[in-house]
Amino acid sequence: MRYKLTFVVGLALGYVLGTRAGRERYEQLKKSARQVAQNPAVRNTAESAAQQGRQFAGKAYHAVSDKVGDRVPDSVAERVRSLRERNANGTGGDDWGTSNT
Repeated sequence: MRYKLTFVVGLALGYVLGTRAGRERYEQLKKSARQVAQNPAVRNTAESAAQQGRQFAGKAYHAVSDKVGDRVPDSVAERVRSLRERNANGTGGDDWGTSNT
């Protein structure tokens, strides 16, 4: 109950502060966020972080699969195979908007 009350109070406070700031401030924040997102340095950093994340996930996958082995249920193994095939066929996109290069 305490968490619900805290959530409702936060929601009400955010609404009041947001309406006081008005549309002009919202547009100003939106413009600033767009400029930051379009900055080449930010885009390159995000892309390299995504690439490193993919590499780390691949290493973690191999480490876990070596330890788990055949103890994975067939349904999970089949799901992993289907996802791997989908990505290998080029239909798996990157949801973060970065390239896979």
